[in-house]
Amino acid sequence: MLNTLYKKKLDDLLAICRKNLGEFNEKLITDAFKFSLNAHRLDKRASGEPFIIHPYEVASIVAKEIPLDDITIASALLHDVVEDTKFTYEDVKAEFGETIADIVDGATKIEGMFENYEAKQVENYRKMLLSMSDDIRVILVKFADRLHNMKTLEYLNPERQVRMARETMEIYAPLAHRLGLSRVKTEFEDLAFKYLDRQFYKEISKKVIAKKKERESYVNKFIQPIKAELDKEGFKYEISGRAKHLYSIAKKMKSRNKTFEEIYDLFAVRIILDTADRNDCFTAYGIASEIYIPVPERFKDYISLPKQNGYQSIHTTLIGPEGKMVEVQIRTRDMHEVAEKGVAAHWKYKENINVSDIQMEDWISWIRDLFENTSKESTPKQIIEGLKLNLYQDEIYVFTPKGDLKILPVNSTPIDFAFDIHSEVGYKCIGAKVNGKIVPLDSKLKSGDQVEVITSKIKKPHQDWEKSVVTHKAKSDIHKYFNNERRLKIDEGRETWAKKLKKMKLSLSEDEMIKLLARLKFDSIQSMYVSIAENQVTADELYEIIKDKNKLLSGEVDSPWVKPFEKSLLAKVKENEPSLFESYIKTARSNKNKIVAGGDVKDLMFGYANCCNPIPGEDIIGFISKTEGIKIHKKSCKNLSNLFLTDPQRIIDVQWPEEVEDDFFVGIKINGEDRPGMLNEITNVISVHSNTNIKSVSISSKGAMFDGTVILMVKNITHLTELIEKIKNITGVFEAKRFEE
Repeated sequence: MLNTLYKKKLDDLLAICRKNLGEFNEKLITDAFKFSLNAHRLDKRASGEPFIIHPYEVASIVAKEIPLDDITIASALLHDVVEDTKFTYEDVKAEFGETIADIVDGATKIEGMFENYEAKQVENYRKMLLSMSDDIRVILVKFADRLHNMKTLEYLNPERQVRMARETMEIYAPLAHRLGLSRVKTEFEDLAFKYLDRQFYKEISKKVIAKKKERESYVNKFIQPIKAELDKEGFKYEISGRAKHLYSIAKKMKSRNKTFEEIYDLFAVRIILDTADRNDCFTAYGIASEIYIPVPERFKDYISLPKQNGYQSIHTTLIGPEGKMVEVQIRTRDMHEVAEKGVAAHWKYKENINVSDIQMEDWISWIRDLFENTSKESTPKQIIEGLKLNLYQDEIYVFTPKGDLKILPVNSTPIDFAFDIHSEVGYKCIGAKVNGKIVPLDSKLKSGDQVEVITSKIKKPHQDWEKSVVTHKAKSDIHKYFNNERRLKIDEGRETWAKKLKKMKLSLSEDEMIKLLARLKFDSIQSMYVSIAENQVTADELYEIIKDKNKLLSGEVDSPWVKPFEKSLLAKVKENEPSLFESYIKTARSNKNKIVAGGDVKDLMFGYANCCNPIPGEDIIGFISKTEGIKIHKKSCKNLSNLFLTDPQRIIDVQWPEEVEDDFFVGIKINGEDRPGMLNEITNVISVHSNTNIKSVSISSKGAMFDGTVILMVKNITHLTELIEKIKNITGVFEAKRFEE
């Protein structure tokens, strides 16, 4: 028997189900409630309340916000049983069947996968999305679980609050948006905003509350004339005004650089028509625009051209009393259901398949395409960034020459369009016509464009295409193509090299191979194979270097690959005859793009010391190594003093040439406030300054703070100094300095 408290909870849940579900299996939900209560009977939450309150609240959210069926609600009640109690997947399956057990198992696997961008977590993300395409109820349960956790976040420590808030803002809210769950997405954003920028959140919420009566009074004045006309025309409808959600207001304030008082569209009016005729929405729009002056550029027809997540509505902005602009949305009751409950409102299960449900089929295709077309070589971080990029972008509507509609992200190019049609069309694309005119392939498309792709059988993708495309599919296909090309060249070079060694009856140990790669400045054996395949170096030339293994191992190599002065100079230094070396020091001679050294040592091979990574503009000095020519150090390098004490005869004066064409690796350490968009802002500031090339970014969060390192390529010390100053000027960055390790 249930005690009074839990009996009331169960009765309340069943009442919500009766209201929102229609027919359902009341016994299934009752049994799931009792099973969960028993499983969690000894558990408590961080708030101190009995654990059963959490699965009850999660099931209630599903029943209220995204009511689908009794199976989803039963799964919500049981979603923590396998993870947090002694009961297993098999126990749940035996009691409630395989479907519910699979949903519970799927929701369990999702937990915590976004904490770090590790390969195993990305793989879980992959499995989750693919499982969603078979049963969307997995993610619906997880959404409800996350929503309740966010509502009770106050009981966790600050570091975990920020981590969960960021995860919710960056992953859960965009995914809810993609699924068309606008109310869930809005709650996610506001709850996350509360913990990611507490002060700003308090400031806005305070002002919104303060203006509530004023807003309600104005909305009432605004809608009265519209109501009168709709009544006269015999419409059945619901009309209401609401304040924009807090995060939406905050974004507008930041993007427009305005104060709260300067944001005019702080509230919106929604008209929901009880009609099956979508043309009634346009009639209602005509009525409203007769009463108030519309702002033409703010009219959007998402009824004729629905969003990719199925959203349909008319959006317009009208100039109301006192000259205030008011956003108005007009839709039918069915459209409103989809807008609030997303694709879940149209989901059809195996026992009731509706093959004409094109929106759902398109969405399933999108999910599968997202991961099935992801290159295996992509890093976990690239995959996550690609997902985030595709989850939360505004859309444009473009057409094929035959009139077929394609929905693409804003800033898409003809290359994105080509790859959206088919990977092979993308690979063979040589040009494009937009509205009948030839345009560059990196042109930005806009809604309404008609795009024709021009292809050639012999055309291949260009490496630069990756910089101009924005869709996940195009990026992944291009990346996959060049990875495959490199793999083929590696195989070709490996085969050529193996044949040469076999012909000369020679074999190399691992140590000998490492020596060879070091001598030729290859960063890996794969790079050497590619060079052979591309004829940058021949197998015969490599054989000349390795045929005398003793010379290879000692660094004494008689080969056109090694500069003539290097051999003699290193030999003299090795024999400890500094007097002979001194005779070479005469004058400094300059060669374009080469280090200037004292005497006739200008042809000596040189490299930059990893301990200090000098860049043009810094004072430098050279150290003659036994095997790697001159190593260039900064004069301030800590290692240099030790080198000077041990081998002073190896120190040589060097200086930068007048012109240096190379780019140089350098690292910048950054720390500051961890806020949404910070990473994007940092990388944008760097990349737009002198077209700086970013090689890698590493960011770690600690509470509300972050530490990061950016590795990039710079021309000289001035270039680096300017970048550091620009980064320091970013709001929330506390420190930016050169990474000296």
